[in-house]
Amino acid sequence: MIECRSITKIYLNGGQETTVLRSVSFNIANGEFVAIMGPSGSGKSTLMHILGCLDSPTSGQYLLNGHNVAELSDDALADIRREKIGFVFQAFNLLPRATVLRNVALPLVYAGISRSGREEVAKKSLAAVNLEESHYNHLSNQLSGGQIQRVAIARALVNNPAIILADEPTGNLDTKTGEAVLATFESLNKQGRTIVLITHERDVAAHAKRIIHIRDGQIINDEKTR
Repeated sequence: MIECRSITKIYLNGGQETTVLRSVSFNIANGEFVAIMGPSGSGKSTLMHILGCLDSPTSGQYLLNGHNVAELSDDALADIRREKIGFVFQAFNLLPRATVLRNVALPLVYAGISRSGREEVAKKSLAAVNLEESHYNHLSNQLSGGQIQRVAIARALVNNPAIILADEPTGNLDTKTGEAVLATFESLNKQGRTIVLITHERDVAAHAKRIIHIRDGQIINDEKTR
């Protein structure tokens, strides 16, 4: 599903080059649960942006389902981000004055689905992350941190994406709540979802079935955990 071939990313700032990724190569198969782990500044978030078609490598190739992403138009990339990839972020990025149901259904507005259809799909996504139905009409700022992150995961699922990219999804949560959110990812993976989890914490990465270790923009280890 995902194939990275010698990906290098260089940023220019005031004429000075900063190399963030250095010839990174790996594959991720359909249905895998992979953690990309590294300290701050290791290049893992830049790599996630490339995987999510939010950024492009300076050199090397990123193939998604056999297609070279660099050869796709802006419209095609937007379609991939909307239909093929679900994003979950540390900061949640929900609308605070919108209900849970509206937050989850929002991506379907851009897909042209009717209001009744949007609500039906949104409810299925919320059920998939085990959020109680009694919370569906609450505002997102009326929920606990763990509940908010479950809503964010449900929103990522609503377009039935092939891949879920999660960037430090437990970073704003206490340990117990974080474990519950990670259990949600494990459950989704058992249902066949491909999940790529970005983290700097070993105990978070341990929930994945494979850990790619990155440091100073290079892969230093790639191990299966189970």
